[in-house]
Amino acid sequence: MRFDRLSLGKTLVFGTCLAVGFAAQDRAEAGDAKAGRAKAESVCAVCHGVDGLAKIPEAPNLAGQSESYLTEQIAAFKSGERKNEMMSVVVQDLSDTDIENLAAYYSGIEISVKAPAQ
Repeated sequence: MRFDRLSLGKTLVFGTCLAVGFAAQDRAEAGDAKAGRAKAESVCAVCHGVDGLAKIPEAPNLAGQSESYLTEQIAAFKSGERKNEMMSVVVQDLSDTDIENLAAYYSGIEISVKAPAQ
């Protein structure tokens, strides 16, 4: 397949627009990580830990998960779309801002994975 300069230019412009759009979306979703930590300490730490590493077997690790994923899942628990007895009770008092802040905090935790020694 042969690309001429016009096609290549259109492709580059389209790709740039996509990249800018995704970057803007990430910034628009960004919550306040400091406020998220405060909320995590008072609401989430018992099960998910302040460090985002689960403290009970039923809870998932939240550290390093994507911000948009965390926001969507917490909102799904709050709306009843996703069901879990413990989470359904805990999320009812969270505002949309609280959810964004928690997602910003937990997604900002850097984790590293190391393979076990052989």
